[in-house]
Amino acid sequence: MKKPLIVLTGPTAVGKTDLSIALAKAVNGEIISADSMQVYQKMDIGSAKIRPEEMQGVKHYLVDVLDPKEEFHIVKFQQMAKAAMEEIYAKGKIPILAGGTGFYIQAVTKDIDFTQARQEDSYRKELEALAEEKGPEHLHEMLKKVDPRSAEDIHANNVKRVIRALEFYHQNGTPISAHNAEQKQNESPYALAYFVLNMPRELLYQRIDHRVDQMLEEGLLEEVKALREEGCHRGMVSMQGLGYKEILAYLDGEYPLEEAIRILKRDTRHFAKRQLTWFRREPEVVWINKDSFNYEEDQILGYMLDICKNKGLL
Repeated sequence: MKKPLIVLTGPTAVGKTDLSIALAKAVNGEIISADSMQVYQKMDIGSAKIRPEEMQGVKHYLVDVLDPKEEFHIVKFQQMAKAAMEEIYAKGKIPILAGGTGFYIQAVTKDIDFTQARQEDSYRKELEALAEEKGPEHLHEMLKKVDPRSAEDIHANNVKRVIRALEFYHQNGTPISAHNAEQKQNESPYALAYFVLNMPRELLYQRIDHRVDQMLEEGLLEEVKALREEGCHRGMVSMQGLGYKEILAYLDGEYPLEEAIRILKRDTRHFAKRQLTWFRREPEVVWINKDSFNYEEDQILGYMLDICKNKGLL
């Protein structure tokens, strides 16, 4: 018998948090955050981190557990998520993976094997030096030549992932995109219900813009200043997150605050678009268009529970 696993994802600002709590209460579940930023302490506003009072007594894993100076990557996520799942199963409860990082979710649902993706310090340092000297675009061009599919999927500014893909090719002579595609064919080891929450794009973009304004009202600027004073800088994985890198660029005098906000809104909209593209490529997802349910959370929850029952998860 496969163990049950529920995934609730969707683009940023679509409204996953409240629904994930209602779902967890309805299925006797606990939540594992599939978010690359909410894992960090002291990064509450920019990551739109769930507040303790919003959790309504539902236990959350991988939220607020790492120092911003620590590295967090897919292999670490997979290890921590699996450990959390074992803990949840031991209580007789159902794990719910909730968050918007598609590759993180896939690492768990397909149980992707990352053993081939070991790091090789000397080559990585060489690539880091190249990025420093010639800029991220240069590395991205290198990647285009050996692995065009990965280059299409990975933004040039995501230097960390570009380096990982180049490293993989260097070590194995094959593109990481082919390895990931092969791993993707794996059948999930779980009895899986995978939901993608969505809404009309114009409305989603309005919500994104509103959320950025709200973050600034809540003190995003002060949050980033405090992190900077503690020694956090743009070279860190944590500081490459949306909301952090733009404000740091403003604090470093690269452009005025209005421009930083404009870039943050624009890049968050682009990010949401890329998230949706990713989920469309996933084979076994159930799309939940909120407008089809007149934005009624109770109706959406009822629909999700029916699917979970039909799949034998409940």
